[in-house]
Amino acid sequence: AFSLKMNGYLDEARQRRWLSERTVVVFPEYVGAWLVAVGERPNVHRAKTVTQAMGALARAHPVAFTSRWLSAGARDRARAALFRFKAEEMAAAYGATFSTLARTYGVTIVAGSIILPAPRLEGGRLVAGSGPLANVSVVYRPDGAAVALSRKVYPTAEEASFVAPGRVEDLPVLNTGCGKLGVLVCADAWYPESYEVLRRKGAEIVAVVSYSPGDDSWSRPWRGYSGHPAPEDVDPADIDVLSDGEAWVKYGMVGRIDSCGAPWGVMVCLRGGLWDLGSDGTTMVVLGEDTYRTDHVNGAALVNVWL
Repeated sequence: AFSLKMNGYLDEARQRRWLSERTVVVFPEYVGAWLVAVGERPNVHRAKTVTQAMGALARAHPVAFTSRWLSAGARDRARAALFRFKAEEMAAAYGATFSTLARTYGVTIVAGSIILPAPRLEGGRLVAGSGPLANVSVVYRPDGAAVALSRKVYPTAEEASFVAPGRVEDLPVLNTGCGKLGVLVCADAWYPESYEVLRRKGAEIVAVVSYSPGDDSWSRPWRGYSGHPAPEDVDPADIDVLSDGEAWVKYGMVGRIDSCGAPWGVMVCLRGGLWDLGSDGTTMVVLGEDTYRTDHVNGAALVNVWL
């Protein structure tokens, strides 16, 4: 079902003649995290809240859940345990899906992100390890090989309770059919250090995969940086004055991309019904001196950008 859903977007893009060997397809943050429910019973998928869904999942696997809970080593042991005991299935489904799509459509894919323990690449494949959980985006070449990992460096306060940060110097920049691509996971786009690394590595395009929880969250007052100190250039007077969407423009990719010298950038947000978590956000695009913010839609969207 996951593969068919992801394929539907690319099939539609191909029918519109939007795909070529130079195409880079960018999926949103956490698109693979929901694979924690892969193979589970309908009561998990149809739960009204994420708490009910995760409770049902844990009760369906009491031994596996308990053993992972005891060894979790995270403040939020429950979520850490769930992602750990489902890790192999999640990595297999995610990897098979995006590798096949890249090969089938002959495109480069920035495969949103997924939460896995100590993820790594082996022989062009994504593999889950046994270390700390990471929120990681994987890039697939047109031949289906996984060639880059971008670990989230600045997890939010909520994520930090079960996800370990990556190292900013490890942020990847790789050659693609349309230029050298740097990949940032959500909040990483809010910190100058990320763009300094991309600048040193020669990024020409910046792709940001994002998820903003909560319906209508972009219209609510911005509460400031979460989980890490705000950079020195952030105006404290903007807190509770700017909306979340306005803060994304000022302090996210649109406002910071010039510092790394990349002329092009795109940010995509996860949308859809995610138990009771909600979602918000729009696609943002930078093309040289011009910036674009797509219309707000409640649901899936395809955005095509010609460089």
